Amino acid sequence: MKPETKNLNPEIGKFELLNTDSSSKARRGRLHTAHGTIETPVFMPVGTQATVKAMSPREMDELGCEVLLGNTYHLNDRPGPDLIERMGGLHQFMGWDRAILTDSGGYQVFSLGNLNKITNEGVSFRSHSDGATHFIGPRESMEIQRKLGSDIAMVFDECPPYPCEKEYACQAVRRTLDWAAICRETPRAEGQLVFGIVQGSTHADLREECAKALVEMDFDGYAIGGVSVGEPDELILRGVDDTVDHLPAGKPRYLMGVGEMAQMVESVARGVDMFDCVMPTRQARNGTVSTRRGRYPVKAGLYKEDARPLEEGCGCYACKNFTRAYVRHLLNVGEILGLRLITIHNLHCYLEFLKDMRKAIATETFDAFRAEFHAGYRLVLEEHTLNVKENN
Repeated sequence: MKPETKNLNPEIGKFELLNTDSSSKARRGRLHTAHGTIETPVFMPVGTQATVKAMSPREMDELGCEVLLGNTYHLNDRPGPDLIERMGGLHQFMGWDRAILTDSGGYQVFSLGNLNKITNEGVSFRSHSDGATHFIGPRESMEIQRKLGSDIAMVFDECPPYPCEKEYACQAVRRTLDWAAICRETPRAEGQLVFGIVQGSTHADLREECAKALVEMDFDGYAIGGVSVGEPDELILRGVDDTVDHLPAGKPRYLMGVGEMAQMVESVARGVDMFDCVMPTRQARNGTVSTRRGRYPVKAGLYKEDARPLEEGCGCYACKNFTRAYVRHLLNVGEILGLRLITIHNLHCYLEFLKDMRKAIATETFDAFRAEFHAGYRLVLEEHTLNVKENN
């Protein structure tokens, strides 16, 4: 049985399927959490250190964001879960009153490579910030997330690298399932949902085995893990195909760490509901602008006197008020406003993209939306490349 927690709202944890697309497996849903509903398909901006980089909570709310992702590993490292708990929990600490999903810390711990030691109990590792030795296992991960008070906690899992021998992948699946069973029985915060994570690397039989075992444990939702860890794009979608049909239709499905627009469209077509990725904010800090037709580097000299907005037809604050020439100037003189304006735009672009996907599913036009997107994507980069050649 699941550990008992007081749940003041019987709707918390309910996932409603509102529409399904007749031409694909795409679906529109609504997940109820302790801090509001999440309309799916949804993109979750990443707030690693209890903040979405360069953005205030008010700005995130104005963009229509319904859920953010917090990072258990980094918040455990600094400032620590006990401090956050004393400050009233993560929502109050960071001034965000909508939903928060926290990852388990597993991906970050395993990515430390030679700084960690994996056993069946968990992982001993050295902190990236001060070199101190720490240990996180399933109980510790859930305890940290309980103190953070997130709306959705993720089980502690072992994320194998790519490429990965099948023997190692088998071992990772066994540990993931053992740890998931422990996470499921560990006390959680009031109203906190817990999602299981399917592992199995690129091996379809292992993904099926892992998914079916997790479904037997009856989690509040399920994530497709172990993708976007260095494998080619086609293997990411194969991982989705190998997993999604083994997950229940009545629970949300979360594809972890995937944020390419083309990948999200195709994953939604396969029945995925939730995504997260650092891409829109990280690329903004590198001067890269996201658009529905591809990405381009606004720092390029090509845009020195470009009076167009970052994306023509966009209704975000940056595009309604500033030109490419101005944003490029800010970047070149090191003014932080330039990074903020691109971040605002990129996040708006992503959130509106998922909003339009939801509309297309609701109106039975997803197939046309999908085709139109693929026909137009990458045109901005192609135009940029052509213009650069013509100006050289």
